[in-house]
Amino acid sequence: MTLRLPRRSGILGALLLLTVVGCGSGDGGGRAGDNLTVWLTVDARESWPGMVAAANARFAKQHPGVKVDVQYQQWTTKNQKLDAVLAGRNVPDVVEMGNSETTNYLVNDTFAPLDPKTFDRSAQWLPALADACRLDGETYCVPYYAGARVGVYRTDYFKEAGITRAPRTYPELISALDGLKKKYGAEDPSFSALYLPGRYWSAAMGFVKDAGGEMAVEKNGRWQGAFSSPKSIAGLTTWKKLLDDYYVGDRAKDNGDQPAVVGQGKVGVFYGNTWEAQAAADSRSGGDPALKGKFATFAFPGPSGQLLPPFLGGSTLAVPAKSRNQDLAADWIRIFTDSKSQQKLIEANTLPNNTVQLADVAAGGINGPAAQAAARGWVTPLAPGWTSVEKSNVLPEMLERIATGKASVRDAAREADRRIDAVINER
Repeated sequence: MTLRLPRRSGILGALLLLTVVGCGSGDGGGRAGDNLTVWLTVDARESWPGMVAAANARFAKQHPGVKVDVQYQQWTTKNQKLDAVLAGRNVPDVVEMGNSETTNYLVNDTFAPLDPKTFDRSAQWLPALADACRLDGETYCVPYYAGARVGVYRTDYFKEAGITRAPRTYPELISALDGLKKKYGAEDPSFSALYLPGRYWSAAMGFVKDAGGEMAVEKNGRWQGAFSSPKSIAGLTTWKKLLDDYYVGDRAKDNGDQPAVVGQGKVGVFYGNTWEAQAAADSRSGGDPALKGKFATFAFPGPSGQLLPPFLGGSTLAVPAKSRNQDLAADWIRIFTDSKSQQKLIEANTLPNNTVQLADVAAGGINGPAAQAAARGWVTPLAPGWTSVEKSNVLPEMLERIATGKASVRDAAREADRRIDAVINER
């Protein structure tokens, strides 16, 4: 692949060109003795090692003599290590990025552009993953896999409360929560019909999105906070009412220990990842093994009449601009993300990167509801300074002020917009 400089190149692009010329642009691969270094996170090693092995075997048939060195990284240290090696010449050829991590690297010309037409099902990539890979009309990474949050409920509690099925509409959800609150809340004041801690920002943002609101918007080339818009205010107000009506607990905390809290048996419904249903019954996560088999999932309905738009977690794969093996790297990604590989992800209870294969996820399985919701998935704003927004804890602090009653929805939203505006356009 010939490296194409992005349209916004300017001085930074010129410097990048000098760097690439100095270390090679990856002008074709497959020579015996070539090495390809791939950085994946530990999820692949722990959850789908067979997919990695199969992809490497297929790659070896196309490129005999090329050794693929897969190095597994921890999420907590991956970016720090990447930043360090990018300052030198010896960089990995393929790197895995969380889809909410890409923007800062894209605006700083870290990755080489890729031609999406050469990758399987690129026209059907999940928008929330594909959008995280694009900047100024170019594509700089390839969607790898996705994860969408769903409703998780105690089947035994539903049965005992006379609730015959998982909610399919928002009125049914409210009716179910009312039934759980009446059955268990009267006896136990620490029981939450819906576990929804105040600083759980991705859950709250689902209601903002469902109401047609946004966290931030771009106007005339500049980004600005959008929480104080009428639609965003409406979404935050609905979220606050759910807390007031059904959540009992510390409103100044996040969802980091959600499986452990749910495992204590004082929660009827929670909003989370499908794996958290299993973790709530696993002592290694602070859960209770006695609860095994007592959780089921459903696609969480939103007040709008559609499914609540979930934050679409997931990963992408990129080729650093300093890689000496860009062609080989792109070929490896093509194999690792094609339909055959995506099918192996589905078999490992993980969502694929495209809308076509979402239909292959078993509707009755634990990931069926997540596959339903994924099409409405979203990611954080693709603004150059959004990393600074997150580091400043603007969203959880706004939500905590609302949840604890320290500020009205409108006042907290205005303050959040002011803080967002101060940093969101920084590169």
